[in-house]
Amino acid sequence: MLEVRQLGSRYGRIPALHDVNLRVGAGELVALVGANGAGKSTLLRTISGVQPMSAGAIGFEGRDLGALSARQRVQAGIVQVPEGRQVFAPMSVEDNLRLGAFARGRASALEQVIGFFPVLRDKRRQPAGLLSGGQQQMLAIARALMAEPRLLLLDEPSMGLAPRLVAEIFGHITALRARGTTVLLVDQNARAALSVADRGYVMEAGRIALEGDARALLRDAQVQRAYLGL
Repeated sequence: MLEVRQLGSRYGRIPALHDVNLRVGAGELVALVGANGAGKSTLLRTISGVQPMSAGAIGFEGRDLGALSARQRVQAGIVQVPEGRQVFAPMSVEDNLRLGAFARGRASALEQVIGFFPVLRDKRRQPAGLLSGGQQQMLAIARALMAEPRLLLLDEPSMGLAPRLVAEIFGHITALRARGTTVLLVDQNARAALSVADRGYVMEAGRIALEGDARALLRDAQVQRAYLGL
């Protein structure tokens, strides 16, 4: 479904990504892990079109995305849940969700999407800013689902959450994968991300340092030392 080839990106004169190669098959859940500043979020932003690329190519279902804007990539089916949730705090939960279908999807899908996160149904009239951090993360994911993504990009969904809420969020991610949603997941919680993924990539200094089966990466001594505290 997604093929990234020799991708480069930079912030002004500062290179951020170097010859990145990555692929995601239809129906897969692929985890991208690494230390803070490794380039994980930049890679997601470059795939979604928010961050410009300086070299290489991005193919999506056989289509070259190089000339497409971020909006056009959403319309093609690539939808990103941004780091830090970024919900519209003064607006109601329901209005946040309806905005998710602005460029793609159906507003009529709201009941189906909100049913996936029952806590949001109970709070649908409340301002999004009054939700807890975990509830805001559920809202951010639900808002993305309103666009009926072919590929869902998740950027640091466990950031700032208590362990119980992290487990709940990753439970929802696993359920999405079981429903057939293709997911590229970025998270600094390498153990949690690789535990739910089919395959994984490890980034270091803007490059792919390791890749392989997610379970094999969990057992890899280098990954254990660097990211799992073993």
